[in-house]
Amino acid sequence: MLRKRVREEDNAVLIDMASLEPGNGSSYGSTAHAAEAGKQQVAPSRVGSPANPPIADFVLVWEEDLRNQESPSQDKTDTHEIWRETFLENLRLAGLNVDQHDVQDKVTTVHYVLLSAPWAVLCYYAEDLRLKLPLQEFPNQASNWSAMLLEWLGIPNILLEHVPDTPPEYYSCQFKASKLRWFLGSGNQDTFFTSTKRHQILFEILAKTQYGHEKKCFFGIDQLLAEGAFNAAFPLHDGRISAVPENSQVLGLTQRQVLLQYWARWSKWCKYQPLDHVRRYFGEKVALYFAWLGFYTGWLLPAAVVGTVVFLVGCFLVFSDVPTQELCHGSDGFDMCPLCPDCSFWLLSSACALAQAGRLFDHGGTVFFSLFMALWAVLFLEYWKRKNATLAYRWDCSDYEDIEERPRPQFAARAPTTALNPITGEDEPYFPEKRRVHRMLAGSVVLLMMVAVVIMCLVSIILYRAIMAVIVSKSENAFLSAWAPRIASLTGSVVNLVFIVILSKVYVVLAQVLTRWEMHRTQTAFEDAFTLKVFIFQFVNFYASPVYIAFFKGRFVGYPGNYHTLFGVRNEECAAGGCLIELAQELLVIMVGKQVINNVQEVLVPKLRGCWQQWYSRRRKAGTGAHPAPWEADYQLLPCEGLFHEYLEMVLQFGFVTIFVAACPLAPLFALLNNWVEIRLDARKFVCEYRRPVAERAQDIGIWFHILAGLTHLAVISNAFLLAFSSDFLPRAYYRWTRAPDLRGFLNFTLARAPSAFAAAHNRTCRYRAFRDDEGHYSQTYWTLLAIRLAFVIVFEHVVFSIGRLLDLLVPDIPESVEIKVKREYYLAKQALAENETGSPWSKRSEG
Repeated sequence: MLRKRVREEDNAVLIDMASLEPGNGSSYGSTAHAAEAGKQQVAPSRVGSPANPPIADFVLVWEEDLRNQESPSQDKTDTHEIWRETFLENLRLAGLNVDQHDVQDKVTTVHYVLLSAPWAVLCYYAEDLRLKLPLQEFPNQASNWSAMLLEWLGIPNILLEHVPDTPPEYYSCQFKASKLRWFLGSGNQDTFFTSTKRHQILFEILAKTQYGHEKKCFFGIDQLLAEGAFNAAFPLHDGRISAVPENSQVLGLTQRQVLLQYWARWSKWCKYQPLDHVRRYFGEKVALYFAWLGFYTGWLLPAAVVGTVVFLVGCFLVFSDVPTQELCHGSDGFDMCPLCPDCSFWLLSSACALAQAGRLFDHGGTVFFSLFMALWAVLFLEYWKRKNATLAYRWDCSDYEDIEERPRPQFAARAPTTALNPITGEDEPYFPEKRRVHRMLAGSVVLLMMVAVVIMCLVSIILYRAIMAVIVSKSENAFLSAWAPRIASLTGSVVNLVFIVILSKVYVVLAQVLTRWEMHRTQTAFEDAFTLKVFIFQFVNFYASPVYIAFFKGRFVGYPGNYHTLFGVRNEECAAGGCLIELAQELLVIMVGKQVINNVQEVLVPKLRGCWQQWYSRRRKAGTGAHPAPWEADYQLLPCEGLFHEYLEMVLQFGFVTIFVAACPLAPLFALLNNWVEIRLDARKFVCEYRRPVAERAQDIGIWFHILAGLTHLAVISNAFLLAFSSDFLPRAYYRWTRAPDLRGFLNFTLARAPSAFAAAHNRTCRYRAFRDDEGHYSQTYWTLLAIRLAFVIVFEHVVFSIGRLLDLLVPDIPESVEIKVKREYYLAKQALAENETGSPWSKRSEG
């Protein structure tokens, strides 16, 4: 049943521990339950100490410009001051400890607000947020499949490295204050809640606290940051990132220093990632990203090896391929028809280099490699599901999205009504589904408009290539004239890459606005909707040009005397080496070019921005000689921008590796080399260059998995059509079966003669690449090959999908060992939280 929401003022502090019983209900998301919690102070201690809590759990920062006291923007400054005072006062009323430190120079005052939560506040919100906490420790059983394989084979594992302070594994359950004594470590209030749990609780309070009239959406730290009332809000890092010697084994390293020493160093590129340490410091969402990236990179290794072997086979075939030798060294000089109305006739032998380059990628080995990669993609996803299930259980987030995940604070404040959650039985904010659907449809219209812009850019690139090919072919330079199609294609690829980068930036901003407007209940739903919008656009943006080259270029050219045109410009046709070599070139330019641009941006931009902030900070503190406080040092770091762009980059790469792999067997190799750099580059950014992000929970990689599954199915169909229609594999096989097993005469077989009318008009005959008769009509061979091609597509995709379905059935999604542990944990949790429990739940425990 829907109810109009009744707003209550946040003008009281939290209840004491005695009132934290299940019978004392509370309204959803309220901070209005009072007692003496605010008076319970956490004793200050050294920031970043492994054994003690830090001085602050969270830091708020704003800067005050002392030169603009009488500026026209003073009214806005005064409004921000009122908002901040109200916000900080409400935080005190919510039970938080608020401590302010100011750093002043001649022109600017930087205000730092240090926030921490007393024990009672932590307990109340841990129960309110349904956080999971440990009940019983069991032996750490983390392992990699490669480690188990090498151990079984008796081969030394150079990838394995001992990382100190490995987090233990626990059986856990949702926290209940009334059952506090059954949770491990409950006797030590300083260490019972980990730093990530404290950050989650503080951020929940910050996200819901009002600073004005709630009906006008004056609530939450996100809104204050957007309005400019605060410059930053972040949890503190665990100590300074002081350099640790490469061979250091010194005890007492902070969690951050352990990650720097054993994860974020470039020298660790060949070592397993310490994922449990990453999860403990950054949370499950960040750890799952690095787990997936490492898993994907490991699976790229066999694909890269096979792809490289296939490419080397092509290199050897270049010099032994009969049709290529006939083209380059044959006695028959084929006069080819002009490439444009004002162009001259040309000899096919002048395109010898292009034909040889085409044979590097277009040979029988690509058929095997396409089948291999299709099955590789299916197995990769199946085994990632098993890996994900194992990690989700170990990290206590197996049922997070279905049961534990609560509404987003922004959604909770803006939702007009409340409704009963059928799973939890609690009243929660509610937004009518019908209104959300209407908003999503409106957003879809905007998406279609942006896709239309991409298609317009693609058409402009097609026209550019056609015009550029004509201009360059008229050059008096023999080299430029012979390579005119390739020059036009290469420059077109570069221009296309520029369009791609610009349109990507524009649409990401637009998608963020649309997704916030759609009012999604949970953070997972919000991110999934945003991701889907951006990916659909980016898919069209990145893949439109390769799809055109693979499946449309050269299909609608016509024949001499009856050429088809687009806006008065003759349609493009494939060069002498075929469209597959052009597709390989396009893929390498876009894929490798984008990787280079992204890596340069990820290395240089953070460095430059970090240097600027440090220089600016030193300039302000010139002459003081004092080391900056921990919160000042963290403020000089860059704000964390999340994982969306990291995932998007890798998923687009996965598409290039799978969808068009028949055209470029080297794609997995380039992806592997990039990812080896990407893992350590991203690790270093999170450890050294970014402010510490708020630890977020997640049970999987979200909608990205479904996108990967869609790309896998699309890759099977795409490669089937590539091999059937863009490759010479089937025409060669047909010629070998029906005419000459050694392929002698195949070149002449693929060339048609110009119609008699065209020959008479130019007083000479010429050849062109097509299966047509002397009048320009499709020949019987064309229709026979068309039937063979369609049959190949059907057989190829049915075989691959059948094998993939069989593998899906044979490989269980959840390992049996994990299923047993889940049942064991449920049993222990039920014992620990039973209302009639009189003794220790571990009195009759068995091994987990």
